[in-house]
Amino acid sequence: MPDYQSYRMARYQVILAYDGTNFLGSQRQISSRTVQGVLEKALHKLGWNGKTVYFAGRTDTGTHAIGQVAAFDLNWGHGLTDLHNALNTRLPHDLVVREVKEVVTEFHPRFDATSRHYRYRLFCDNVRDPLRERYAWRVWPPVFNLAPLAEIWIGKHDFAAFGTPARAKGNTVRTVLFAEWNNHDDEWAFDIQADAFLYRMVRRIVYVQVAVGQGRILAEKLVQVLENCKGGSGEVWKEEQFRITSSLAPASGLMLVEVLYDNLV
Repeated sequence: MPDYQSYRMARYQVILAYDGTNFLGSQRQISSRTVQGVLEKALHKLGWNGKTVYFAGRTDTGTHAIGQVAAFDLNWGHGLTDLHNALNTRLPHDLVVREVKEVVTEFHPRFDATSRHYRYRLFCDNVRDPLRERYAWRVWPPVFNLAPLAEIWIGKHDFAAFGTPARAKGNTVRTVLFAEWNNHDDEWAFDIQADAFLYRMVRRIVYVQVAVGQGRILAEKLVQVLENCKGGSGEVWKEEQFRITSSLAPASGLMLVEVLYDNLV
């Protein structure tokens, strides 16, 4: 018989990795397969009776992660290794718990985060590649000299033209701490870290940089859009801004790499 006296309520933080291809995003939905819904289903099998698992942030349909952070309260009378194994035994092949730790009861993976790190991958090929396209954007014509574009985004800016806030009329100012393009053969990877991100901000930023790399937009236009996000001079400018920022890079190339915290206990 289990020793029920050893059971106690505690808050646990888990680091999740998932292939987002067959998930309709991370946030729970009533009739769709989502990361949160699948994780909560596994937790219910372990006696969890909470209302919701807290996530560090949402990821879009098709977006992947190796460092998504979630937290939940659970009565668990065994060790962390046992919880880790018990969860992974009950999770499908495209979702896994990489780490488990006990944290303070006040910890919230979203509100306590100090920054988030995303990576976007693309490759240049004029022929379809079903395997690589699961995790990267196939771009053609090829792109050139993306590296200098990364510095455009670093610093505190109003990104209203490049994404939408979680709430209507919410704040659209974000601080980008790091941004860098790396190239190897026909592949490019864009890493960006910021205090927070607007909805679809990374995918929109990547798309416009690719447009510059293909010679379809001037780099100066990106700077101009970023400097005039909330205003601009008249309808002509607004139409031009929309033309530049209205498209998105595919979700398949995007991955949440890490969520960072200060002094997490």
